Amino acid sequence: MAKKKAVTSKKVIKKTPPKTTTAIPAAKPKAVKKASPKTPDERLVRIDQQLITLLNERVEVYLEKIGESASPREAVFDVQDDIKLWALLESSNSGPMTVPELKTIFRPLLGAGRQRVRSDRVAYLGPAYSFTHLAAINRFGESADLVPVSTIATVFEEVNRGHVDFGLVPIENSTDGRIVDTLDMFTRLPLRICGEIQLHVHHNLLARCDRSEITEIYSKPQALSQCRDWLAKNMSHARLIEVTSTSTAAQLARDKPGAAAVASQQAASQYGIQVVAECIEDNHNNVTRFAIIGSSLASQTGDDRTAILLQIPHKPGSLSDALEVFKRTKVNLTWIESFPLRSPEIGYLFFLDFEGHVTEPKIKKTLKELEDMADRLEVLGSYPRSEPLN
Repeated sequence: MAKKKAVTSKKVIKKTPPKTTTAIPAAKPKAVKKASPKTPDERLVRIDQQLITLLNERVEVYLEKIGESASPREAVFDVQDDIKLWALLESSNSGPMTVPELKTIFRPLLGAGRQRVRSDRVAYLGPAYSFTHLAAINRFGESADLVPVSTIATVFEEVNRGHVDFGLVPIENSTDGRIVDTLDMFTRLPLRICGEIQLHVHHNLLARCDRSEITEIYSKPQALSQCRDWLAKNMSHARLIEVTSTSTAAQLARDKPGAAAVASQQAASQYGIQVVAECIEDNHNNVTRFAIIGSSLASQTGDDRTAILLQIPHKPGSLSDALEVFKRTKVNLTWIESFPLRSPEIGYLFFLDFEGHVTEPKIKKTLKELEDMADRLEVLGSYPRSEPLN
């Protein structure tokens, strides 16, 4: 019998078939983005659309913030908002616009938000387009109810009677010094200084004729005084005539042949007359400080002023003793003016302005020491210090 061959089992190695990759469907072609505008006109339209959206959004967020505050009517004029915004402009602006130019854009924006919370009536020394009016627009916005009156005394009386919420009056000028009528009214009526505005005052010669044809120049006394050297040098042939305001002067320059006015560029635009010569003020750092008057006390900001009226005994050393208090408490006295008393009593009333807020301990100490030696002491207000506006 034939032997069977031993069968050896062979391990069958199956060849793994090559991996087949799942077919990925072809990607849909991406939507072609619309090409960015190329021409300057197209780019300007796109930027303006973005600005419109962002400006409205800013007002909405501002209103939301005010609505969450405990007292919206007080919060709406919290100067901290302005201070933070101006600081942001200083730190973030890379040009070509200057910070003052940016501020002229943001001020109406701030005013637009505020007027949606409260609409204030503000009396100011008019008429329209006087420098006090320009200061009022800068602080309260063009949408505020700005009421022109003819005298500083009337501004105070309107506020005191409750006919307006605030008043705006000039208080001092860097060239001419104190505004006597304003300081005098603080001695008559119990009103506070709620804030201040400092405005660079640039005077211009306005006329509807050539400079050589000008025979009369009109303006208010302070404006003529602040340009006296320029006028003497360049317009000696013309007669200087004082009127109640720079706006009145501009109207005369518009209507009277041979007449010119010393007034603002805004007045030139308003009354349709030419600027014959720009910035004719003798001091190009000519700044007028305006006081916002009302009945409220501004909250502390960390950069404040306090104003007081002080009457001390009329005897040798009294004023020296009062001033020594400021040195002892290390409070910086920034302004002092004196007025003779109106009564038969001989003596003086002093208007003092110094750095600090009435809520600060060292200011409280200063006022207490002054009160102990005074015949009369009235705190006219503490308010945030401002920077001059262009």
